[in-house]
This record gives sequence, structure tokens and C-alpha cells, in this order.
Amino acid sequence: MRKVKKPVFFIVFAVIALFTVTTVFGIHYQYGDIVHTYVHGLDDIRLGIDIQGGVDVTFEPADDQEATEDEMDAALQSIKTRLVNQNINDSETYLDYNSHRIIVRFPWQAGETNFDPEQAVKELGETAELTFRYGTSTNDDGSPAGEIVISGKDVKKAGTAQQQDSSTGDAQWVVTLQLTDEGSEAFYNATSSLYQSNGQISIWMDNNMISAPTVNSVISDGECTITGNFTYESAKELADKINSGSLPFSLETTSFKTISPTLGEGALNAMILACAITLLFIVVYMIVLYRLLGVVASICLIGQVAGMLAAVSGWFGFMSSSTLTIPGIAGIILSVGMGVDANIITGERIREELRKGKTLDTALQSGYHRAFSAIFDGNLTGIIVAIVLMGAFGVPSSIWAKLFNKIFFFFGATTEGVIYSFGFTLMTGLIMNFIMGVLAARLLTMSLSNFKCFQNKKLYGGDIHVKAD
Repeated sequence: MRKVKKPVFFIVFAVIALFTVTTVFGIHYQYGDIVHTYVHGLDDIRLGIDIQGGVDVTFEPADDQEATEDEMDAALQSIKTRLVNQNINDSETYLDYNSHRIIVRFPWQAGETNFDPEQAVKELGETAELTFRYGTSTNDDGSPAGEIVISGKDVKKAGTAQQQDSSTGDAQWVVTLQLTDEGSEAFYNATSSLYQSNGQISIWMDNNMISAPTVNSVISDGECTITGNFTYESAKELADKINSGSLPFSLETTSFKTISPTLGEGALNAMILACAITLLFIVVYMIVLYRLLGVVASICLIGQVAGMLAAVSGWFGFMSSSTLTIPGIAGIILSVGMGVDANIITGERIREELRKGKTLDTALQSGYHRAFSAIFDGNLTGIIVAIVLMGAFGVPSSIWAKLFNKIFFFFGATTEGVIYSFGFTLMTGLIMNFIMGVLAARLLTMSLSNFKCFQNKKLYGGDIHVKAD
């Protein structure tokens, strides 16, 4: 490694300090009541239900019925619609096609006093009620008032397609409907009466209007399209919602648990306090034992913790945020422990080189070189373990879950969120250990050693009685 210049210390230190500050506070701009977030901070971290409290439930088709991927998509859309209807907007939903499972997690709402989780779960799993009605009028309670044209049983299938816009010539996404014979006749009568007046047929899901297309033609063949400036995603979402109302199966709850917010908050506060006390003792121990190397190690440990929290909050633009759970916090603590271990290995190697009578520069170069292989092996094995955990307990859509599904399919669905968080924080922590504990620590130390006031071997754990070369 080339000789590190003096300014490198100030540059690396400033980068770590700036990174840590922005990780904690984020970067926000507020104009009136509108807040723009440029960099996510600790306040943006999504807490798991084991911390915040909430509900974790797994649904499967009742009576061991085999469902297609399209049917599972439709069932998921039905659940999402019902979550919104119950004012549950902060939820997580995962779909496992291989095991025919829908996993739903949502936290307690702030200030909630009368929420019944068991009733909410029961309503989520009920078969959706889909109706097509004349007009868009509603009753005083918000329920649809229009006469029913057809219901979910009259819809064979809803899908998506592209067709050419007659006025612009551009391709546009539409929702296609295939109706039964009875549904076709009823729909023909309705469109015949509404066509001349450009009337509307509203589509309702459990008393929630999901679309209200205008009748532009008489539909007599039981096949129609719904237009409306759709993207592929929005067209598929509407098609899935319609399909959910005609599903031939209901959902049953195969796993259900609730966690009180008081229990979760108590566990979080205890772990934060434990982390703070542990980090303080580690810093003091490292400085007393390894002196200047301990100071550098402490700076890098703070940077490592900041890096893990940044990965969870979504600080990095190329990474989405992750839910932080209690096992996730345990992963952070374990990663810090391995970071301390890396610094101890490095410190001992440098002290050994100094005891051999080598110059400070030579001892630092050799110490970091000798320590790297042990640090690399230890961190690499930890990363492999983290990847396996993320594959075994990760959400079905994650890359690691897809890779390891055939091996770990027998693990339970409700463990996914919490254990995945442990694997995620462990892996990011070990990667940050390479960046902070190995690279940044080496740059800081080698730069400091160029300053005359920091060239005393005693500052690096050396023996004053050993003669230099």
C-alpha cells in the first residue's frame, strides 16, 4: 500500500462524520406543510410488529384447494382492498406461490383503543363480494344504491390487453372481461339502456367502488373492455380485484398472532439502552488497551453502526428500506462484536510487529496485512450464514428466497419478517466492517502515523524498551 498522506485522516474522518450525521437526522426540506425527503434518517426506519406491536397472519385457500397464480394474485388484491377499507394503510403483504400462502402484517395504529384484530383478520379472509351496478349513487352510509347488473359469479375472467386508441393511434392498456351466458344477457340489457345517455356502470368490492367506466357501446357477446388511461400495473390491479370477486375458494387463517405495543416498546427501549451501554464500554476498553488504535477503532465502529442503520432506513438510493425487528437489532449487535474482533486482531498483530523491533511504518503495514486474512475468513463465513438466513426466512419475492426456496420451503411463514431482518442487518454489518474496520481504519491509522506527535510507538501498544531497526 502506498504511503498515506496526512490530509487523508481529515478527509476520511469528515466523510464518516457526515455519513453518521445524515444517517441519524436525514436530509429534509419543508415548504409549508409539504416535506421533501432527500435522505432518509432514523425517523424513517420502519419498525417491525415485534417492536411496534401488531398483527401477523397467514392465509391459505380453504379445504386444501390448489390455486393458480392468477387466483392468488386476485386474492391478494382483495385483501389489500379490505386493508384500505379498514384504514390500515401501513401494512406488509407477501405472496408465496409455491406454498399458496398470503402473509399479511400490519402494526397497531397510533392512538388505537377499540381495534379488534381477530375481527379484522376474519374480514380479510372472507370471500370478496363483487357487484356491477347502475350509476354511482350511494346511500347515507356509503353503501352502493344502484341496482345490481351482474355479480362476481357472472364474471368468468378479467385480464389485461393492449389496444390501439382510435383517435391518437397509440397503444393503451385496457381491462378485458369475459362473462357467463347469464352475465352476458344481463350486461347486454344494461349497456343497451345506458349507451345512448353515456351512463356509467360502477364496479364495487365490498361496498367500495373500485371503478366506474362509462358505457360507450352495447355489449352483446359477453366480452368487453374497460378503458381509462391505464398503465400495465394499474390495469392488472383492477383485473385482479375483479377476479377476486369471482374466486371459487375462500381463505382460511393458518397462522395468527398479535403482539402488544407495550411489550414491543419495552423490548426496544431495553435493547437501545443495552446497545448504548455496550458501545460505551467497548470504546473505553479499546482506547485503554490499544490507545490510538483504539480511538481509530471507535471512530470506525460508529461508522459501521451508521452504515447498518443507513441500509435499514433506505439511506442508500440503490437499496430500498428494510423493516427493523428485534432480531435485526441483534444482528447489528453481533456485527459490532465482529467489528470489535477485527480491530482486536489488527491491534494484536501490530503490537507483535512492534515487539519484534520493527519501525512504526513497517509494523503498521505488516500488522494490517497479517490480520486481513483472519478478518476476511471470519466475515465471509458470517456473510454466507446471513445469505442462508435471508433465503430461508426471506419474503417470497426476494432473490435469496427464490434461490433457496427448494431447500427451505418447510420453514414457517410467520418467521420470515423477524429472522430475515437478522440476516439483513448481519450481512450489511459485515460488509460495513470491511469498509470501516479494514479500509477506513487502515487509512486513518497510516495517515495519523505521519504526524510527528503520533509517531511514538507507545500510542500503538508498542514497548518503549524495544529498539527500533
